[in-house]
Amino acid sequence: MENGKSVFEKLIKDDRAVHEQKTWRGSFLEYLERVREDPTLPKLAHSRVYDIIMRMGTTDLHDTDDPRVKRLYKDESIKSYGFFREEFFGIEKTISQIVRYFHAASLKGEESRQVLYLMGPVGSGKSSLVEKLQRGLESSDPFYAIEGCPMFEEPLHLLPRHLRKEFEKMLGTHIEGDLCPVCRFRLKDEFGGRYEEVPIVSKNFSKRNRVGIGVVPPVDPNNQDTSVLIGSEDISKLDLYSEGDPRVLDLNGALNVGNRGIVEFIEVFKNETEYLHAMITATQEKVIPAPGGHGLVYVDAVIAAHSNEAEWQKFRADHTNEAILDRIVVVKVPYNLRLSEEVKIYQKIIRNSDFRAHVAPHTLEVASMFAILSRLEPNNKCDLMTKLKLYNGEEVVEKGKTKKIDVQELREDTKREGMNGISTRFIMKALDNALSDNIDGNCINPINVRESLIAMVKEADIADDTRKAHLEFLQDTLHKEYLDVLRKEITKGFVYAYSEQAEALFQNYLDHAEAFVNKTRVKDRNTREELQPDEAFLKSIEEQIAIIGSAAEGFRQEVIAYLWALSRRGERITYKSYEPLKEAIEKKLTESVRELSRIITTARTRDEEQTTKYNAMVRNLLDNGYCESCVDVVLKYAANNLWKD
Repeated sequence: MENGKSVFEKLIKDDRAVHEQKTWRGSFLEYLERVREDPTLPKLAHSRVYDIIMRMGTTDLHDTDDPRVKRLYKDESIKSYGFFREEFFGIEKTISQIVRYFHAASLKGEESRQVLYLMGPVGSGKSSLVEKLQRGLESSDPFYAIEGCPMFEEPLHLLPRHLRKEFEKMLGTHIEGDLCPVCRFRLKDEFGGRYEEVPIVSKNFSKRNRVGIGVVPPVDPNNQDTSVLIGSEDISKLDLYSEGDPRVLDLNGALNVGNRGIVEFIEVFKNETEYLHAMITATQEKVIPAPGGHGLVYVDAVIAAHSNEAEWQKFRADHTNEAILDRIVVVKVPYNLRLSEEVKIYQKIIRNSDFRAHVAPHTLEVASMFAILSRLEPNNKCDLMTKLKLYNGEEVVEKGKTKKIDVQELREDTKREGMNGISTRFIMKALDNALSDNIDGNCINPINVRESLIAMVKEADIADDTRKAHLEFLQDTLHKEYLDVLRKEITKGFVYAYSEQAEALFQNYLDHAEAFVNKTRVKDRNTREELQPDEAFLKSIEEQIAIIGSAAEGFRQEVIAYLWALSRRGERITYKSYEPLKEAIEKKLTESVRELSRIITTARTRDEEQTTKYNAMVRNLLDNGYCESCVDVVLKYAANNLWKD
């Protein structure tokens, strides 16, 4: 117990020491010396947030080793920001727009006087993005403020106007803003105008303590009170002071407490238009009216608002709102449309929750496919499943050739793709429901999650045509897609050292195809004997993807040319390097154990040899991430749905 107590005590004391080390209090003169040493201390709110974002660095998406990302973005210059990387997936362009806004605003451009407005469907991450910025402020270094100021304002506001130019030269920084009525009164009444003696303190941003972070929830339109934004007069003090005395002011509105940081407007357009004028004035003029007749108060804050698209469209349709619309930077926050990134979203949510059930392989992938299919717009260039794979940076093979469809053109053909569809919350509810139906097994798998999604779609309050489309995705499209996945999984279970055998087939094909193309002979790797290219073997691979007859020669030439180009660039060559050939090899392996798989997985009784092979297959599945519960479910599903032909 003593050891435990000392460990706890040490942790508490160490944390307190760090906090005390960052805590500072001194006179205004001492603060001026600090600014001279570091002219960035009095930075404005937009610049502060931009520096917080950039401090964690950036990487170019083209620098990744993932070939899917390279195919997806090609010549586009897209950066990944470390500040957002671990929490947000598949919305790189949205994040780039947000960072661009803060960059421009930090340079004191027009964006510094405009509202950052995030617009998108429910559950797309709008509020999470703002919360991330707020947490960034909370974890940043303390800022300096006039002690006792209700708005935590910049101490340089104490300097009189006629001296500011001279001080700017000495300090190497720009001074912007004016004292609030409370500090102006205190300077005269408490300090007799001796601003150099005014105490300055360090402050930490805190959402809970309402320091530098203000939040404005939607207000009842029948009872809107601007005191939520700009504070009020404390009527209890009117007995002590006159109505015009600044000491009666209670500057505790969201725009007051959010000074120096961020003010968030939740579902902003649910407020009446008149209520929004204070928000626009705060960002455009950098001032807000003080309660009562106390003039204007300078504010320096990032105004971040968000709402769904329906509210935005309704607000934009009213031409009387043009003045407000002109002062808003709109950033769309659509649903993610990349399969690999959607899976990461659910992995993150599960990781941060108390969800401790086993998740069978491909479960999150199947659920993610449904979510993304619901968000895509139809296109006559390809079906939705093909589009999903292309958006994920995958190569889609059809009749032995990779489909040549430009992803950028697909995106340009759509108007609102990603702005509606199934939300992440809907999928997480389905995962929870699937688990509640399998408490004993404590496992979720693609089969019970798909059943859960079907039940939820049938009960959902949605249009009949939307329900019909969603059920078709679940009962037909995803059913077929999962059977293909399952077929490969069982093949891998039966084929010992699957990757090694696939690689051996690939190398053998490469030797014979290269000899065929170059009209040379093949040297046997073991006997060193020179042989004619084995066309029967080549055809057995190629016919798996419908390459037959005269098309075979062209295919072999394409394979050799493509892989030769990869080797020139120094890339590693494997059986996965050329998608059509990869698919052919995998189908060849599947075909080689097809009959064995069919007999053993569907048999009610097995002989000794079949039992041995079945048990080996089960062990391989367990080694590949399945648990005993989901192996049983998956193999029963395979027995009922695979090998029917």
